[in-house]
Amino acid sequence: MAEKAKPNLVNLTGMAAAAGREAREAAARRKVQAVRLTDQERRICSDDLAEQFAVGRLDVRELDQRLDLLHVAVTHGDLVAVFEGLPVPQLYLREPRKPGRWRWAAFIATVWLALPFMLAGLVFLLFGREVAAAIFGIPSTVWVLATWRWARNGTRARTAPERRR
Repeated sequence: MAEKAKPNLVNLTGMAAAAGREAREAAARRKVQAVRLTDQERRICSDDLAEQFAVGRLDVRELDQRLDLLHVAVTHGDLVAVFEGLPVPQLYLREPRKPGRWRWAAFIATVWLALPFMLAGLVFLLFGREVAAAIFGIPSTVWVLATWRWARNGTRARTAPERRR
């Protein structure tokens, strides 16, 4: 009897992130159901259908039917029938978020939380308590430096050679 493989935390996190992304995309589609289509949106959708034809998901007859439905469609809600059984059109895919300034806000919060421990370490060092200074000063300094590196790396795209350093 084959045993079930236990799902690991990484897979569960990835599945949760994918489910969240799909839910956001579905919510975006629901918001625009009654909005009329523009010519540019129709072009994007026809390109998506052509891509699905090129991949082999559609044959010529079905492509023609779906293109006819697309040109008759008035609102975004009418596109549901056009893309039934196909991946979500690019029209509804959101661009991934760029890392924002929240990383720097987390770094500033880290500095403010670590500052009392650093100052306590300095006071202990001034009064000859090296062990207490090490206990208070070193971990807080390492914590601040690690957070600074994390915040700095999140704001710029890294290339392959930079990741190896």
